[in-house]
Amino acid sequence: MKIREVRTRVVQWRGETAPLPVHFCTNPMDLLALPQSSMKTFAFHGWLIVEVEADDGTVGIGNAALAPLVTKALIDQYLTPLLVGQNPWDIEFLWQHMYRNTMAFGRKGVGMTAISAVDIALWDLLGKAAKQPVFRLLGGRTKARIPVYASRLYSTGLENMAAEAQRYKADGYKAMKLRFGWGPNDGAAGMQRNVELVRAVREAAGDEIDVMADAYMGWTLDYAKRMLPLLEPFHLRWLEEPVIPDDVRGYAELRSYGRVPIAGGEHEFTVYGFRDLLEAHALDYIQFDTNRVGGISQARKICALAEAFSIPVVPHAGQMHNFHVVMASLNCPMAEFFPPVDVEVGNELFWYIFDGEPTPVDGFIDLSDDVPGLGITINEERLGQFKILE
Repeated sequence: MKIREVRTRVVQWRGETAPLPVHFCTNPMDLLALPQSSMKTFAFHGWLIVEVEADDGTVGIGNAALAPLVTKALIDQYLTPLLVGQNPWDIEFLWQHMYRNTMAFGRKGVGMTAISAVDIALWDLLGKAAKQPVFRLLGGRTKARIPVYASRLYSTGLENMAAEAQRYKADGYKAMKLRFGWGPNDGAAGMQRNVELVRAVREAAGDEIDVMADAYMGWTLDYAKRMLPLLEPFHLRWLEEPVIPDDVRGYAELRSYGRVPIAGGEHEFTVYGFRDLLEAHALDYIQFDTNRVGGISQARKICALAEAFSIPVVPHAGQMHNFHVVMASLNCPMAEFFPPVDVEVGNELFWYIFDGEPTPVDGFIDLSDDVPGLGITINEERLGQFKILE
């Protein structure tokens, strides 16, 4: 088997998008005090689809959700020439070739996102060639079903958030995650607004449901230190990305207080980045995203490394490339799940572009033993709602 072709398409949403109000979700832009809703900076309404085709006609599907135009150019110009004509079963060699060939300008960010998209496609291709689901290639089942947590609960008003939390509880979820709406520029009054958000969700969910909260890199270390004692009474399972990802020392300091477990890693890359986080004792939970961190090839290594430190891995964003990693790793206790909604921030576009994403039943999803590869297909008909750049 040889790789015959690598195809890339950027699909950009052309339909309506839900407005993002002020205080919708904290983020790193908040400190600049811009007049508009700063979360618009982190909304993404384009997606990259990668197809790797072998000489026998088998096609593997990969994807990337960040900076799709730049990621496409990097794959087309730098990665495709390394792949065509190669044996896809030499997947570790191919990953190392892409990584080392782009090291001068890659390593993290868009460079690693491009490698991730290709690597996911390669694993899908291998699963289809072997007539096995990807999780079988990674070691097989470690759990009968995957527990998932409902991940949304943006700051849209206390009554709305309470009602949303009650819906998730009624649907059988045993865990859910909210987003904070206020940060350092909002002062002590904003801190109290954040506490009200957590209180509303906790009271709606009750004490037998895990509640997590995400600051999405929107706080400073000083602000986070002031928030920790205010959050402690609500028994959060974790506080996610309280500071920017480069502040490893800040993460370690917050974790050292032992008041609220600290989660992060959504914006970290490769086993080397997570080795540094683990050695710094910076996190209680690791949250890489497989289509950013270096693909399935790196995700499985990070899971193994984290297991040696007894730090659980709960990947960011759900989606099939993450679900297969979770199924195959005993160190992944559950997965994130984005409920289908109207197009908003952009994570939900996965539902519009691909078919095959499982739907939770009583807070659990399962992966089929009989569907080879990742189990997703491209919904070409629905792509009519997108502008396509090839």
